[in-house]
Amino acid sequence: MASPIALPLTGKVAIVTGGSRGLGADMAVALAKAGAKVAIVYTSESSTPAAEAIVSQINALDINTDSTAAIAIQADLRDPASFPTIVSQALTLSGSINIIVNNAAVQIGLPIAEITPQAFTDTYTLNILAPMLLLKAALPHLSPRSRIINMSSVGGRAGFAGLSLYCSSKAALEGLTRSWAGELGGNGTTVNAIACGPIQTDMLDTVPERIKGRQREDTPVEHRFGRKDEVSDVVVWLAGEGSGWVSGQTINVSGGWTMY
Repeated sequence: MASPIALPLTGKVAIVTGGSRGLGADMAVALAKAGAKVAIVYTSESSTPAAEAIVSQINALDINTDSTAAIAIQADLRDPASFPTIVSQALTLSGSINIIVNNAAVQIGLPIAEITPQAFTDTYTLNILAPMLLLKAALPHLSPRSRIINMSSVGGRAGFAGLSLYCSSKAALEGLTRSWAGELGGNGTTVNAIACGPIQTDMLDTVPERIKGRQREDTPVEHRFGRKDEVSDVVVWLAGEGSGWVSGQTINVSGGWTMY
């Protein structure tokens, strides 16, 4: 059995929203393999089996010295009342919170003429308000040198026709990232965003083929889509001590499709 002392995130507690499938699930497992205990937040009842499977996978890792290295928390991130509950359940893993990965998001593809107030509200409630309310609820329990990681998209700066709600929400998330970094850095806490290019997940299936094909061809690194682990590796690095002098940044993880 590997010694947990050698793992960079030993003793840390991470909250990962949207952690039952896709990129979120991969990040949750990667954080756990680095030693963190992980609270996986998911929304729909239909995702319960997937969330429980990820929890079982993490708890079965041979690096764990106890049987509760991960828990699944079902919560509606559009309900402001859910965030104190998420935090209180995450605290059962330990007495504090060290890492928050704001990964849950919705991507509604509509041309301008078809955007409704409800579509706008649904997008911004989950993509912007939820990360803010989760951070607010967690603040009293965040340890010094905590790590907040917001999952953005290359669309936050590139912009795509028919995806103005999603792209603008990711631009807003990057703005929050910079403001939170300025506000929370006094005790060593860092706040960063990751702007993903197209990654092989279920969400990629919702992107119009005309956009995906152009992105694939224009990606300098091997002209392909990214893998989940190529994003998760950056998440683990940002969650650790080695990134302690990096804050307020949006790190582009896109194979060079966009460069900034």
